[in-house]
Formats: sequence, structure tokens, C-alpha cells
Amino acid sequence: MSNPTQEIFDITAATYDADRAKLIPCYDAFYRRTTDLIVGGAERVLDLGAGTGLLSTFVRTWYPKAHIHLMDVSEPMLERARTRLGTDSNVSFEVADYATAALPQNQDSIVSALSIHHLDNEAKKSLFKKIYAALRPGGTFVNAEQVAGPTPALDAHYKVIWLQQVREAGATPQQIADSLYRQQDDRCASVEDQLHWMREAGFTDADCWFKDNRFAVLSGTKS
Repeated sequence: MSNPTQEIFDITAATYDADRAKLIPCYDAFYRRTTDLIVGGAERVLDLGAGTGLLSTFVRTWYPKAHIHLMDVSEPMLERARTRLGTDSNVSFEVADYATAALPQNQDSIVSALSIHHLDNEAKKSLFKKIYAALRPGGTFVNAEQVAGPTPALDAHYKVIWLQQVREAGATPQQIADSLYRQQDDRCASVEDQLHWMREAGFTDADCWFKDNRFAVLSGTKS
């Protein structure tokens, strides 16, 4: 069966890293908050929708002894991650759809950046339960995500603000066009809905730790 999300990211893999810093106005704070929420002294970290390995590179900087397993459905994206991190013997790679594939178990932290919003809401709920099961007690799930506004009016306003911000940051018309192309398969959910689904899955201390317009970092702990 064709996977539209995979096809979109296969096509835009070559420019993805160069685009991302221009297209996330809160880039530095967004990724730093994500790594801050990983369990201290983590030895096993799973990166879902790892793409080109950008988040895993930040994880490696702050957790140099952790084994990081990158999982992504797009071979071209993960090939770039291998180029970026392939000399690190404590990093492994898996081309797979994390929504349907089995996840490695007993993880200290499971992280994801700008990926889970491609799933529909029922698939998000199922994934949160699967992530909870794959964590060790005390482990954390950290989701750095593109979110929907709590109302249609606010969601539309988010998008207007985002376009203004990225143009002011120097994003080129092509970078913006590529981003809008990737967004055509988005199924964003609000912060409130996602925190509710995380709590339903069993997560305690589920909270939004960072939010800037349409970018948010959510985290929860397995009891």
C-alpha cells in the first residue's frame, strides 16, 4: 500500500536539514527543551520518525553514552542519518513504520520530533499506548511536535503567524513551498487532545513544557 507521508519525505529528503532551521522559528529552544526532558543518565533512547537524524544528533551531544535507535519509514531520510551518525557504534538504524512495527522494549526515553502529527488521531492514541509499553518504569516519552490550535480560528492564525515568521527569518520561496508540500499530509492535533490521550495511555505528569505558536514539546512519564 502506498504511504503518502513516506513518498513526500522521500522526495524532499535532500533539502530537509537546510530547510528545517529556517522553518522552525523557535528552532534552538524547541530542540533543547526536548533533550532536557530525556531521563538523566539515559542508556537507551528510541527516536521515532528520526528522519535525517537531527534530533538524535542533539541527543548524542547531551547523552554521549546512550545507545540511540533511529526508526523511520523513509529510506532516503534515514540514509542521511546514517551519513551523519554512521560512524557512531552506539547508534542503530531501522527502516520501519513505527505505527505498525514492534518497538524495542525497556527504553529509558522515547523521543520524536515533527513526525507523529502525520498519523490520524486513532493511530496517535494507539501509538501512545505502544510507546508506554516500550518504556521502562520511570521512562519518559518526549514529543516535539507541530500542533493544531484549540479552535479553527486559532489554528488558522497559527499558520498566518508561521508564514510571517519564516519569511522574516529568510526562508526562500522554495523552502516555504517544500514545507507546504510536506504539510499536505499533516493531521495535527491540539496540545489538550494529545495530553488527554497520553494520560489515557497511562502516562503520569503529562504536560506541555514548551510552546511557541504551532510548535510544542509534550512529555509524560511511565509510572
